[in-house]
Order: sequence, then C-alpha cells, then structure tokens
Amino acid sequence: MRRLRITLILIAFPFLAGIFFVMSKKKPEAIPMPPAQSYNSTASSQAQNQAPSEPEAALPAEVNLAIPFTSQAPHQNWDLPYQQFCEEASVLMAASYVKGKVIAGPDDADAKMLAIKNFEETKFGYYEDTNIEETALILRDYFGLANVKTISDPNSEEIKKALAEGKAVILPLAGREIGNPNYRQPGPLYHMLVVKGYTKSGNLITNDPGTRKGADYVYKPEVLLNAVHDWNGGNVDTGRKVMIIIG
Repeated sequence: MRRLRITLILIAFPFLAGIFFVMSKKKPEAIPMPPAQSYNSTASSQAQNQAPSEPEAALPAEVNLAIPFTSQAPHQNWDLPYQQFCEEASVLMAASYVKGKVIAGPDDADAKMLAIKNFEETKFGYYEDTNIEETALILRDYFGLANVKTISDPNSEEIKKALAEGKAVILPLAGREIGNPNYRQPGPLYHMLVVKGYTKSGNLITNDPGTRKGADYVYKPEVLLNAVHDWNGGNVDTGRKVMIIIG
C-alpha cells in the first residue's frame, strides 16, 4: 500500500509541476489602445464636426409675386422725363411690393416717380440712366430697404430661387436686344424691369415699365439673360451682367 502511494506521488509530481510552470509563464492582460488616427488640420477637423447641410427643397413649379405695376409713363406721355423713367418705375414697383404699399393709379405713380427723380438729382446730380449700384442705393437710401443685394453673372436658377423666396428681382438690360414689339422702335438703348415670377414652362414673368402693356409680360429666360447689361456710359452691349435682389 505504501509502495502504491509513493508511485502515485511520483506520477502526479511532474503533472503538478507542469501546471505550476504554465501558470507562472501566463502573460499579463493587454491594456486596450485607442485606434491610430491620421493627421487632420484644425479646419479639416471643424469641417468634419459640422452637421451635414440639408438638401435644398425643390422650387415651386411656378411663382407670380403680387408686385404692383406702373408704366414709366403713367399718363402715356413719353416725353422727358418719362422716357427715362424705367429705373424709377422699377424701383417704385419693387419697393412698393416689399413695403406692402400700393400704386394707386397713374397720378400716384407719376408723383412718386417725380419724387424719386428729385432724390436722384440731389444725390447724383442727374436722374437719367442710373446704373445698378446707383439703383440699389435708391432702394436703400430713399426707400429705406435693408435687404438689397447686387449679384454678378445672374442665371435663371438664381432668379427663380429668389422669386421662390418671395424676393423681387430687377434686371438692367440692353433694351434693343429683348425684342418687345410694344416699345417705340428701335426700343430703348438702356432699360430696366422687374422680374416677378416664372411659369411652369420656365419663362420669366415681368413687370416691364417700357410699355403700358407691360404687366405680367412674359419673356424667355435666355432672351433676358443674354440682354442683361449694366449701364456703362453708352456702350451697353459690353456692360457687366448683374442683377438686384430685393427682400
């Protein structure tokens, strides 16, 4: 019996020694490390942390803003100063819309445009052929409108977006390039009108003060955009392309 006990001890000893050796060699548990990160500049990191911008909503199929109309010659007198009043009529229509005012007939339009003329003569020394920056100044200083922007190289989508947001648009034009048959031919060298909407087919709806038939007058967008030129002293066809957004 004693011999058997010794034999079992001799057999078990190497086994127990092996277990002890394995346990003594067990590696310590590894500490988790953060993932490696590539280098980013501050600007890049800030851009990544910004929430993604929401996609722009689709534009309405059509728009027609309730902008009141007046001809630049409200009593059909096309002598001076009225033959030069396209700018005065355009700012009057756009500002009346933004300020929620009406143009209460020819007498009202006539008096208001003559008052604008007086402001121009005091401010600029003349009233004829105001360029886009001078026209924007009239909207800001005479009418007290804060949200008046001039935009270079306008396109059809920018115009439609502004209209869809309820804003009026004024375009300076080489007037003889737009082909309105109601003008006294050959048409005005320099002209200005208000864009107030667009149709489902994409045409632009205007209030064109150059004719008594100018309310809701429709032009193809390419006709107007090709003719957009600011006043530059006389060579209008080379004037810069720019528009005013009001509202």
